[in-house]
Amino acid sequence: MTQNGALPLYLQISELLIRDVASGRLIDGERLPPEREMAATLGIAVGTLRQALKVLVDKGLIDSIHGSGNYIRARTDATSVYALLRIELLTGGGLPTARVLAVDSLPKDPALPAFGKSPDGHRIRRLRYLSGQVAAVEEIWLDASQTPRIAPEDLSESLYLFYRQKLNLWITRAEDRIGLGRLPDWAPAEFPHPHGTPLPLITRVSWAQDNTPVEASFTWFDPDKVAYVARLK
Repeated sequence: MTQNGALPLYLQISELLIRDVASGRLIDGERLPPEREMAATLGIAVGTLRQALKVLVDKGLIDSIHGSGNYIRARTDATSVYALLRIELLTGGGLPTARVLAVDSLPKDPALPAFGKSPDGHRIRRLRYLSGQVAAVEEIWLDASQTPRIAPEDLSESLYLFYRQKLNLWITRAEDRIGLGRLPDWAPAEFPHPHGTPLPLITRVSWAQDNTPVEASFTWFDPDKVAYVARLK
């Protein structure tokens, strides 16, 4: 299901917990289960869980009290590699993973909103999962001026993390427009709706650290499993 650029397991767990805090599935002051019990529930080693919890302690999302346990400190400003991912499971949260379907460099689709300086772009098509459930298909276009080439094996599951680490490109803000769009004919068979089905469609433009628009994307998501959620801070 995942690709070569999967995040380390401890970071996957920390991101899952951050999203659970943001969605209210974990509330302020809540005591987490004992580490061995929690690790068994998640199907991971205790050492991996401790690495994940340390990330949250460093972000100020957990108070670790010796002899008592780990307690949630709900914050709205916790940094996350999925900070701009707005789809969640209907029950809240969900660990994001993705499978790359295709990466191509070609002239920009005229249907895209205006972005970037080049007439060409890198088109990335992916199948998105939340906690192992098929959630969305997405088509992301990065302006070709940012890099001459993108190879599928270079991508990490967090595209914005790949941008930062490999391209020195930081996405600092995004604008989403929500509407309806027909599921494209390139969506894989495992997506649980036929091609052409009207689905919620997110059209996004994203800006870089120099305040120029460098990316545009379309995301069709399954409303039977996920919702679009935007929280005000």
